[in-house]
Amino acid sequence: MSLLSRLLSRSFCTSPSATEPSHSTLKTMINDLFKERSLKTLVEKFKKSSECDRFRSKHRIYAVTVRRLASAKKFSMIEELLEDQKKYKSISSEGFAIRLISLYGKSGMFDNASKTFDQLPELKCERTVKSFNALLSACVDSKNFDKVEKLFRELPSNLSINPDIVSYNIVIQAFCEMGSLDSALSMLDEMESNGVSPTLITFNILLNALHGGNRFSDGEGIWARMEKGNCVPDIRSFNAKLRGLILGGKTTEAVKLVEELRSNGLEPDIFSFNALIKGFCNDGNLEEAQRIYNELRDNDCVPDRTTFQTLVPCLCEKGDFDMAFKLCKESIGRRLFVDAGLLQVVVDGLVKESKVEEAKKLVELGRSKSYSKASLKIPSDVE
Repeated sequence: MSLLSRLLSRSFCTSPSATEPSHSTLKTMINDLFKERSLKTLVEKFKKSSECDRFRSKHRIYAVTVRRLASAKKFSMIEELLEDQKKYKSISSEGFAIRLISLYGKSGMFDNASKTFDQLPELKCERTVKSFNALLSACVDSKNFDKVEKLFRELPSNLSINPDIVSYNIVIQAFCEMGSLDSALSMLDEMESNGVSPTLITFNILLNALHGGNRFSDGEGIWARMEKGNCVPDIRSFNAKLRGLILGGKTTEAVKLVEELRSNGLEPDIFSFNALIKGFCNDGNLEEAQRIYNELRDNDCVPDRTTFQTLVPCLCEKGDFDMAFKLCKESIGRRLFVDAGLLQVVVDGLVKESKVEEAKKLVELGRSKSYSKASLKIPSDVE
C-alpha cells in the first residue's frame, strides 16, 4: 500500500463532517502527484485527492497536472479529470469554474471550455464578465481566434453582461494573432467610443503586433495616443518599438531608443539587449554585437536561448569559433539548447581550424545533455 493510499484512507473528506488533512499531509499528497510517472495512476490519484476542499484550492497542482496530460496528448484523461470536478460544491464558485474553463482552453479543448461555460447555470454558478472573459481567453489559448469576435458580439447581450477592459484586450489580442491589425485598431476606437479606456496592456498588445508586422507608422500612432492619454510606457512598450526598428534595419535608431528609455528611468532587459544583438548581427557588425553581449552581462542580465541562437551564427559567419565554442558550452551547461544544426556548424568549424579536441568536447557535452548521436557528430574522417 503506497504512502498516498495510506494518507487517502485516513485523511480524505468524503462528507462535510470528515477531517481535512493537515498542511504537512496535504503537501505530501501533492508532492506524490508531482512525482507520479504513470499518467493513468496520476488521474486516479488526482480524482481521489480532489475529495478534499483544501486540495481543490491549490491552483498549481491543477495547472501542472493538466499541462502534463496535454503534453502527452491525453485529452480524454484531461476530460475525465476536469469533468469529475463538477460534482463538488466548489463548482458553484465562479473562480473555480473559471479554472476549469481556462485549463480546457490551455489544453486546446475549446469545445469543452464552451460546454463548461454553458453548464454553469445548471451547476448553480452565476456567469459574470469574469467567466465570459475566461471563455474568450480559452478561445485565444486554443487558437480559435476566428471565434472570438462572434462570442464577443453575441454573448454579452444574451447574458446581460457588459464587456470590460479585459474583454476588449482579449479581442484585440485575437485580431493581432490573426494578423488582422486593422480590425484590432478598429476595436481600440470602438472601446473608447463605448467609454472603456485602454490601459497600458492594451497599448502594448497593439505595439507588439504593429511593430512586429512592420507597420512602424501605425505603431508611432499608438505611441502618440499613449502620450495623449498620459499612459506612461514601460519596458515592454520600448521593447516593442525596439524590435520594430530592428526589423526595419534601423539599428542606429534602436541604440538611441535604448538611451531614451534610460532617460525615462527604465533599464534595458534581456529582450532589449537581444534586439540590439540581432540588429548588429543583421548588419554584420560582430564587434558591436559582442559589445552588447558584454554589456548585458555587466548589467546583471542573464542571457537566454535567444541570445545564443542569435549571436552564435554571427560568430560562425565571421570565423570566431573560439567564442562560438564558449557560448555553446555555456548554453548547454544552462540547458538553453541552441538548434542541433547550429551546434554542428560550430563543431565543423572547430574541426576545420584543427581544434579537434574542442570539437570532441562540445559533441560529448551535447550528447550528455540533450543532443542525440544522430543529430551531433564529429566528421567521420576525424573520428
